[in-house]
Amino acid sequence: MTADFAFKSLLLLPVIAFPFIYLIGRASVRLSTRNTGTQRNPAKWIALFVMLLLVMPLVIVVKQFTAQGPFSTFIGSIELKMDGVGILMSIVVVLMSLAVVLFSDHYMSHEVGEEKYYALLVCMTGMVMGMVTSTDLFNLWVWFEAMAITPYILVAFYHDRAPALEAGVKYLFQSAAGTMLVLFGIILVFMHTGSLCLGGSCAIEIPKEPALVVAGLLFITGFGVKAALVPMHTWLPDAHSQAPSGVSAILSGVVIEAALIAMIRALDMISPVFTNAGTFLIILSVGNIILGNLLALRQTQVKRMLAFSSISHMGYIVLGIGITMSYGLINGAQGSFFHIVTHALMKGLSFMIVGALMHAYGNSKGDAHAPLEISDLNGVASRFPGLAFALSIGLLSLAGIPPLAGFMSKWQIFVAGFETGNPAMIGVVIFAALNSVLSLAYYAPLINRMYRQKPTPYLAKAGRIAFSMNMVFFALGILIIVVGVMPGTWNWLTNPAAQIIQKAFWGG
Repeated sequence: MTADFAFKSLLLLPVIAFPFIYLIGRASVRLSTRNTGTQRNPAKWIALFVMLLLVMPLVIVVKQFTAQGPFSTFIGSIELKMDGVGILMSIVVVLMSLAVVLFSDHYMSHEVGEEKYYALLVCMTGMVMGMVTSTDLFNLWVWFEAMAITPYILVAFYHDRAPALEAGVKYLFQSAAGTMLVLFGIILVFMHTGSLCLGGSCAIEIPKEPALVVAGLLFITGFGVKAALVPMHTWLPDAHSQAPSGVSAILSGVVIEAALIAMIRALDMISPVFTNAGTFLIILSVGNIILGNLLALRQTQVKRMLAFSSISHMGYIVLGIGITMSYGLINGAQGSFFHIVTHALMKGLSFMIVGALMHAYGNSKGDAHAPLEISDLNGVASRFPGLAFALSIGLLSLAGIPPLAGFMSKWQIFVAGFETGNPAMIGVVIFAALNSVLSLAYYAPLINRMYRQKPTPYLAKAGRIAFSMNMVFFALGILIIVVGVMPGTWNWLTNPAAQIIQKAFWGG
């Protein structure tokens, strides 16, 4: 398989497989129900096969990238480029989607619309990779909006439950508003440059027009809605808490980060004019960090708490990006891309474990979709010691406890802030570091409850945790530890991604 064919396969295989997963699954359910009275749905096995199939072209693309650097392919007349950012996000989305499909085997078993769930999940994987490899603003917008359609449906997957339907509608309306702002920004760029090329793919002169600064602000606001940047974050807690837990893991670990990547790509084009973009992002990061932490402190449902935690962690990612844009230090963006990787692992693990507990408690609560209250974690270690340990690893890493992965990625961002030598920037870094400590105020009590509190009556009647779920938890937990102990092993991936931002804003 050539690298060019592998690149095309990464993008097109999920898109081509998407309708077949849905149609075959739907037809199988109807036929099996009619003929045997038992529902059989092969959608999960087809989705798993497709995700495993994606690993081979991904490996070939990674080898090509490490050997020769960025390379392009064409689908018709549309150019797609696999650069440092594209390769990093492709690895993250394939890894997390594969983990979610394995986790969902038992979690989604016999749910109404199971085939829709797997079809949209696979489709989202391809759309993310298409978006992060786009070389022009228009196709970036098309891929991004195609990607965004799938979460609309998945957030409201349990549409017979009013909170889920409300969360889906809220996400839809706020995202649609963000979409319009981005489109207006693209129109302004085209009007004043006559081009939509990104990342130096076309040699064009960017005029010093104030309208392009307005376009930059529209990009920050529009993409900021979907990246959950404060104050455009209000859809996220409801969406994350009401979606199936596998979807929550993808939303938190991939989708909001993909929105940030789209924003960076768009700002890249107008960087010669919008020179204060980094300052805007640093200011927004402060709001995310403090508001996410403060709102997480007051939550009584675990998934909502993790959702607000995602807002805070987006703040750290944006902070590192802002440091590189403003000061030209590559460590900031490198730390941010490293944190994208570690956050996907940590939050993916945490959301899926919470989902497993919700599913297990379904036997005793009579509702497998009932929210997992913080009090429901009492004594979990006595019944599920392995699960409790894995969740502890995820939560401690999110809190930035060394030597776990979350500490290492945050530390790189903090070091970059100190390297600027700017007193205000150093103050922001100290503030961010103190907020990382503050997060222990809501992570540590969860761990304490699992090991030191008396088990709830629900725990005794809880169902088992499936082997496929435990396998995913074990793998992600090990990765969090290994990445934390050997953070340098990811430099080959995070450094090329960071160089793109440094070059765009500083010509490095």
